[in-house]
Amino acid sequence: MEAREIAKLTVQALEDKKADNIKVIDISEVAVFADYFIIAGGSNHNQIQALCNNVEEVLGKQKIHVKQIEGYQSANWILMDFGDVIVHIFDKENRLLFDLERIWGDGKSVEISAL
Repeated sequence: MEAREIAKLTVQALEDKKADNIKVIDISEVAVFADYFIIAGGSNHNQIQALCNNVEEVLGKQKIHVKQIEGYQSANWILMDFGDVIVHIFDKENRLLFDLERIWGDGKSVEISAL
């Protein structure tokens, strides 16, 4: 499955669990380790873990398995590595603190409807 299709499935899985402010950034021209960053927010630890679980389940049904998950226990910032797609799920405070949208501003913002 292509990275764009994985990104689309990921966004759908995040939307299913009411993720806040989902952003997709095409980093394929500025990074060699992935094609897309997907950044989303959750309102509390339980929701952030539920978002992570749903992404893993939805992609797993398509035989797309996560290579690594970081931060699940603390659920302040969960990073999910699917190879060409990297998913970041933040609480509000850490999303503002790390501001990945600004750091990766050289990437191209992708409209979710365009996936």
